[in-house]
Amino acid sequence: MSKLDNIFDSVSQRNLFKNKQFLQSNYSPNTIPHRDEQIEAVASILAPALLGQKTSNLFIYGKTGSGKTLSVYHVANELSKRAAENKILRIEYINCKLKKVADTEYRILAELIKKLGGSVPSTGLPTDQVYLKFLDILENSEGKLLILILDEIDQAVKKINDEFLYNLTRLNSELNKKQIILVGISNDLRFLDMIDQRVRSSLSEEEIVFPPYNALQLQDILKKRAEDAFKENVVSDGVIAKCAAYAAREHGDARRALDLLRVAGELAERNAHSKIKIDHIDQANEKIERDKILDIIETGTKQFQLVLYSILELQLKVKEKGSVYTGDIFDFYEKLCNNLKVDCLTHRRVSDIIAELDMLGLINTRVISKGRHGRMREIKLVIPETILSRSRDILVESLNL
Repeated sequence: MSKLDNIFDSVSQRNLFKNKQFLQSNYSPNTIPHRDEQIEAVASILAPALLGQKTSNLFIYGKTGSGKTLSVYHVANELSKRAAENKILRIEYINCKLKKVADTEYRILAELIKKLGGSVPSTGLPTDQVYLKFLDILENSEGKLLILILDEIDQAVKKINDEFLYNLTRLNSELNKKQIILVGISNDLRFLDMIDQRVRSSLSEEEIVFPPYNALQLQDILKKRAEDAFKENVVSDGVIAKCAAYAAREHGDARRALDLLRVAGELAERNAHSKIKIDHIDQANEKIERDKILDIIETGTKQFQLVLYSILELQLKVKEKGSVYTGDIFDFYEKLCNNLKVDCLTHRRVSDIIAELDMLGLINTRVISKGRHGRMREIKLVIPETILSRSRDILVESLNL
């Protein structure tokens, strides 16, 4: 019997899961613990839509894994059930983080047209014609209202600009039989502060902030999910508390806590262990950290990737020194943009991206004095050596280098 046969035959004996779905990020529970207040607030704002009345646009903020999307989905599903008979409203959802769906204004409109039962070419039409097509198909669809949920709306604004929000709100003045209500979900609490005042005034929005979960709330969420996900007596004492502690440190991220528990279970299974132990949580945390970095790099905007690639290449060239400076980065970035025939950002915008890379933990920066030459930022790449090669491969592929 081969080693592969041994692995495949042992699966049934070492399966710790009863139903892994309960730990998946796309699972929608029937009840959402510790979010009653926020769910009621969302429902109160959107409830008049059941009478065909246009409500204020709604913007929801909170850190990743604070239950924003789950709560909005829950309210949207209940609204849909209530509106099913009179067909007075329609609810559509777009995740603005998805590439080839929400990375240009054209693609967002094309996706909306597709959801409403129409179609446009993936490229080629002037954007104003796509708007006209969207208006036409919306006017002739069922219901009086379209509630448009834009998840991770800050990502769309970063990729495109805030003008598309203004254009969406302006459509209401051109519609006769329909109205659009925007529900934006953002991980960035400063999102609306960063958009143009003219755009913001057109939104006439209401805002709800979701606070992060604390460690006790996370334990409560994990305990219930673990009961449904694992077989009896699989989770050792202290495992749930350790998961919650890790996630509470990461801004109360419930998604992170659930991922930790799931990955820990998978690691325990692979090692043919009969229980999930605290050591498995530590191993899972290390693995998720590596995967998170690669995900950030893969889903970053083109300009984000160009700046990071410039830092990475310069760092490889100066291995002995181990750090590079902002001026060198901008020079390399500018040449790269020219070679790829991409618009080059200003020094200030590149500095903003460098600050974002620092905040995400991909680089470390420190300001140093160069005497009479002034001050500059010294930058050091801190992507782990184990995934450096994979990180570079992702950038090369994404930028078509």
